[in-house]
Amino acid sequence: MHIPQTGLSKQEILAALQAFKGKDMDWKAGKVFCYTYDPGEDPAEVTREAYLQFLSENGLDPTVFPSLFKLETDVVRMVINLLRGDANAVGNLTSGGTESIMLAVKTARDMARFTKPHIKEPEMIVSKTAHAAFHKAAHYLSVKPVVVDIDPQTFQVRAEDMENAITESTILLVASAPSYSQGVIDPIREIGAVAQKHNLLFHVDACVGGIHLSFMRDLGYDVPDFDFSVPGVTSISTDLHKYGYAAKGCSAIMYRSKEIRRFQIFACSDTTGYTLINPTMLSSKSGGPFAGAWAVLNFLGQEGYKRNIKTVQDATQKIIAGIQAVPELRILGKPAMSLLSFASDSINVYQLADEMAKRGWFIQGQFSTPQTPRNLHLSISFGNAGNADVLLTDLRECVELVKAKPPIDSDAIRQMVGYALQGPDPEAAFGQLAASAGLSGSDLPTEMAFINEVLDILPDEVCNMFLINYFNDLYV
Repeated sequence: MHIPQTGLSKQEILAALQAFKGKDMDWKAGKVFCYTYDPGEDPAEVTREAYLQFLSENGLDPTVFPSLFKLETDVVRMVINLLRGDANAVGNLTSGGTESIMLAVKTARDMARFTKPHIKEPEMIVSKTAHAAFHKAAHYLSVKPVVVDIDPQTFQVRAEDMENAITESTILLVASAPSYSQGVIDPIREIGAVAQKHNLLFHVDACVGGIHLSFMRDLGYDVPDFDFSVPGVTSISTDLHKYGYAAKGCSAIMYRSKEIRRFQIFACSDTTGYTLINPTMLSSKSGGPFAGAWAVLNFLGQEGYKRNIKTVQDATQKIIAGIQAVPELRILGKPAMSLLSFASDSINVYQLADEMAKRGWFIQGQFSTPQTPRNLHLSISFGNAGNADVLLTDLRECVELVKAKPPIDSDAIRQMVGYALQGPDPEAAFGQLAASAGLSGSDLPTEMAFINEVLDILPDEVCNMFLINYFNDLYV
């Protein structure tokens, strides 16, 4: 494809863009249970208009656009106050949870270089349920992730197991509030005590739960302490574009004090160009997400968020009860909010997800681990809460359809994988396996059950190689 010789009209461009969406999942219909968070048309309209008003303003230099400085500090302070931080707590807005997490790890690494220069190979302790962004941060920043197993019944990490994993090279402890996969909150207060005992930084990943859990607490739900009210917590990440219902992409990374946050900031006057000062990873960044977040926080207000959260939690309880009433399905753990996962001992849940997809639902498959069975994940939000009854009806019917289908031959796939691993050219063998699974070329797969079955059986390191090769071939 080439840039057109003659420019297209506005109508042609907008029509083409709309046509591109033809195969997208219809998230506005409330059938997508991840990735999107719809607050309803009125707050969405306010967010869009605010976003567009600051689309071209650049957050690179606050002296040029002090309006963005105002928007950022206002939003961060509102979130800090919600998370019960004091006047000493500080933070910045980022492009999303991954950037917030990477900054928390970068800050810990650079602070350790200054305060603990004897550490040459820094380590951070994370649980098996920690978000993959921590592994990405470790990869980018040369910090070793020390992965601690979870309790297979509660899906929480144990504070004593984290303490036992501490070495002289440990720089950071990580816990989730809640973990994305099963929606459970780690024992934050107990881990905070461990962090204080060993003089370590402690990051709480509240990207998904920070806003929702805080308002749940205000509504009287039983929510364990997870925020700056817990001694030992030194940083928290919270996404605005998830349960804050702001536009993509906007997250906040917050620290207990400026003394910690200073290690996040990068400055460079070592070139012939302008002096570069970056509080976060990005340099140029649109002011749109800042304005969108500011607008929706002020438009909904505390009362609006509480109304939304009551609706979401009512739907969550209905969905949990409905899933538990299906003999073939079971909820994993005790979800703390509106994230949950469910498994089955009698049917293939990946086939179930495909059957639901034929009816317009998108439900996320999650692979098995030594502590967790393969399962399906739901993120229930205001935009899909109204579909709880329809979801459960289709889920029950699709379970019956899967029971009547021939099961996927897992043993045959394991045999194929074994041959590939033992062969002289594993990469070529996996190319053939990818083709048989429907992962080849630049076409996206329409059904995922067989693909997920293959990926679930593969060892993690081989699965990662498999996916890297596929995406390397896909984007051409």
